[in-house]
Amino acid sequence: MNVELRPRVEYTSNYFLPPNDSIDPYFYTTQRNRISMSYTREKWLIKSDVQEIHVWEEQNLKSKVGSINFYQLFFEAKIKSFHIRLGRQSILLDNGRLFSDAPWAQQGRAHEGIRLMNYGKHFANDFFFLFTRKYGNEFDPVYSPVAANRYKYLVVNNFSYNFDNGFSFNSLNAVDLFEDANSATAYVRATTGGRIELKRKQWYYTLNSYLQFGRTPQGKRLSAYYLQPEIRLSLKSSVWRLGAEIISGNSSQLPLKESESFDVLYGVTWKFNGNMNVFTRFPTDVGGKGLINPYLFITVPLNSKLSVRSDFHLFYNQFPLKNSAGQNAKKYLGFESDLSLKYLPIKQLEINYALSCYSSSDTMQYLPKIQNENKLAFWSYLMISYSFNALKTKH
Repeated sequence: MNVELRPRVEYTSNYFLPPNDSIDPYFYTTQRNRISMSYTREKWLIKSDVQEIHVWEEQNLKSKVGSINFYQLFFEAKIKSFHIRLGRQSILLDNGRLFSDAPWAQQGRAHEGIRLMNYGKHFANDFFFLFTRKYGNEFDPVYSPVAANRYKYLVVNNFSYNFDNGFSFNSLNAVDLFEDANSATAYVRATTGGRIELKRKQWYYTLNSYLQFGRTPQGKRLSAYYLQPEIRLSLKSSVWRLGAEIISGNSSQLPLKESESFDVLYGVTWKFNGNMNVFTRFPTDVGGKGLINPYLFITVPLNSKLSVRSDFHLFYNQFPLKNSAGQNAKKYLGFESDLSLKYLPIKQLEINYALSCYSSSDTMQYLPKIQNENKLAFWSYLMISYSFNALKTKH
């Protein structure tokens, strides 16, 4: 049995980040208390993660319970070379772009269903059949690990293979089915693609690409794509990552019943599009016009316990938004700079601090995140995570 206590203080100014949608500036504190328990035998195990999330808001100084839930609760059995997992479980596939357990979010992200796993020396193969059901409203759904899942059913296959020469590839295929709440109509969406990697001494090269087709959750005919090339240089004193994300969007000539907006499914965005999560809901946060995001990440380990990271992002629409006069707005959306510190004084304790700012272009007045595009938007947080083993027995 392991126990984790994780309080976090956040401050936002001039832009809106859930759970806040109206107060500016906004200061609030959350705390996650999680108890993780597992019982393991030779051929099977039971895993349980119970979490309770507290919220202290500026307008409500008293503590209130944001949510009490199971982050994970599953049974896993081993049958020959296969593992079968049944229940609520976190899912992290590849680099987390399309499927992530959302570790930074206090509630995390989980899915419910069946997972079939087969691993070898050079390969890993996972098959999932997942579903959502009607969840109760006793606690705030903002802090539920499953409430953000929009599908009715979801089938996923993830296969990866590592060669001995530094080359590897990952293939990910997903099909999700949505139900129209106002009718019995069901829509099917498919996402297929993967990532290739090449490691050569201190150099690392990767290309991530996906196609998406079928129907959107709103029933529109869908044809979209995603690309992410990246180069990484690892030195003794620092690590440099240079890359870009291209998320396709809709041109103004596209018929209303069609969509070319790629949805990043159930991954995380802060890891790729900036700590501030200005662009996190696709296609809503970019007006359905797609996103082009060149980035540079620099990580410097100051010593064995302290490291600093600086991220830089440029943001552009793939296709221009329309202004109030019906004319094309600028494609350039803004620039984000993130500074992060990580300190590990002891094994059980981790301290994270970040300060981010976003400089907007005039086009941001047509998107739902920045309150005043003529001013800098700020976000900062301090998070402390203390975890320890409370019980461990053998018999």
